[in-house]
Amino acid sequence: MSSSAAVLKTEARLFSREPAALFWILAFPTLLLVILGLIPSFREPSDDLGGRRVIDLYVPVVVLLSMITAGVQSMPPVLTGYRERGILRRMSTTPMKPGSLIGAQIALHGAAVVVSALVAVAVGWIVFDVALPRQFAGYVVALLLATLSALALGAVVSAISRTTKITQAVGSAVFFPAMFTSGVWLPVAAMPDTLQSIVGLTPLGAAAQALDQAAAGGWPGWSHLAVTAAWAALLIAAAGRWFKWQ
Repeated sequence: MSSSAAVLKTEARLFSREPAALFWILAFPTLLLVILGLIPSFREPSDDLGGRRVIDLYVPVVVLLSMITAGVQSMPPVLTGYRERGILRRMSTTPMKPGSLIGAQIALHGAAVVVSALVAVAVGWIVFDVALPRQFAGYVVALLLATLSALALGAVVSAISRTTKITQAVGSAVFFPAMFTSGVWLPVAAMPDTLQSIVGLTPLGAAAQALDQAAAGGWPGWSHLAVTAAWAALLIAAAGRWFKWQ
């Protein structure tokens, strides 16, 4: 426990010295929400959206954006860099296990995502009168499962990439499709029914629908939660199988 705490403390100090990562995870999603909220038509109720506004749909979307950024763009280069520089190999010869390092990275990025989500929800509520999640417990469940699946996806990117440059290339290739399925380009609730069904089979697409349902006051669909949880389990298993310490 003491060695794990020491690793977590050290990694937290290093993480706090990465202003770019902190900006893209903590600040950019909320900044994007503010920019979208300044569009007058996005603040008008729409019959096509069941009386909701586009800005109401984008709060869960920017929450997912912070997860994608943390899981796919921020965490993998750190882990691959540690492997590339031999840090993991050297740690494996000491009582301090490399797993503690990976756990610390997951914990830190997960915590950053939660903070980003709280800020986005608060700004949406205060600035644009977006209702707070009406099904709070369901929202928390969907948020945790979505965060786990996004970080597990990042772990897979780290596992299959031998160098930092490859990690960045693979991460970018995963990042943009993930943005689409999470609804950054077009909220999932505003997609045609067929496209919604297809996107709902992806981890972030299912998570987007689960968060949207909880925000609107209903319990997230069990099918969406099951898809997100299944992807998280599958990705964790894949990362564990493919990850190399050196």
